[in-house]
Amino acid sequence: MKKSRITGTGHYVPENIITNDYLSSIMNTNNDWILERTGIQERRWFTPGKDTVTSMSAAASKMALERAGLTAKDIDFIVFATITADYFLPGNGVLLQRELGMHGIGALDIRNACSGFIYGLSVADQFIKTGMYKNILVVGAEIQSSALDKSDEGRSSAVIFADGAGAVVLSAVEPDMPGIMSTHLHADGDYAEELYCIAPSSSQPVRISQELIERGDFFLKMNGNTVFKHAVVRFVEVINEALEANGVNKSEIDLLVPHQANLRISNYIQQKMGLPDEKVFNNIMYLGNTTAGTIPIALSEAWEQGRIKEGDLICLAAFGSGFAWASALLRW
Repeated sequence: MKKSRITGTGHYVPENIITNDYLSSIMNTNNDWILERTGIQERRWFTPGKDTVTSMSAAASKMALERAGLTAKDIDFIVFATITADYFLPGNGVLLQRELGMHGIGALDIRNACSGFIYGLSVADQFIKTGMYKNILVVGAEIQSSALDKSDEGRSSAVIFADGAGAVVLSAVEPDMPGIMSTHLHADGDYAEELYCIAPSSSQPVRISQELIERGDFFLKMNGNTVFKHAVVRFVEVINEALEANGVNKSEIDLLVPHQANLRISNYIQQKMGLPDEKVFNNIMYLGNTTAGTIPIALSEAWEQGRIKEGDLICLAAFGSGFAWASALLRW
């Protein structure tokens, strides 16, 4: 049985930098309030007419392919994680396939929000282990700024979420080589309405109506306190699950790459795991929370910065809407 290994990483973030001072000019907030609650100093929002989920993911994918030493023709399958696809239907995987000229290969979309990339990585890992595919493109990308309530009422979430795309190439290698060691997936739908966006919904008499717009059903809704309380527990649980499954001690982790939900959450996890600063990668401070995009973007940046080296033990972990949470342990 083959093992899967990340052979290339890539990312793209829009050029439009949104500072805390700018947000302070359009809603009742300020730099200190945002920093204290999120740790975010600035984030990227897309430029209409230039950036799309498809174009951003294509840019990230091309970078990942180049770093893997492959071309689009070498890819056998696409797994695309996003909750903000360019179209209501079809999914974004086929749009990326068309953009990259990967005609005829399968494309699977995953809607697990913040944990979507790890879910996608796990699915791709199984395809490679069974021998069905050799090279899979796994993507996480979002444009969320267009779905944010930028009024005073929505400021608690509007200051957090951002846009961007990340991608990895997952390739089949021999079982004695470095690669993905295990993945762990969980969910609890009892908390679905603690972080969700209800519209457009097929369960409404019509998917779009003036009433839905006036109620603000198209805006993201988040119970921040509940999300935080569950996140700090589930993150630690699922990281420890990955370590225990592989007989690894937390001190052996070379780099933890958590979903960039909130810097306070990441700092809490770091403290609970007893990891020094050099063993945790955060970029939420300047990129915000790009949901399914955070982990692949962070992996790409960490590799660029020399924070990830061959043979390193890397732990990925995520928690978010669903609630859904996941982890992956891999040898680089």
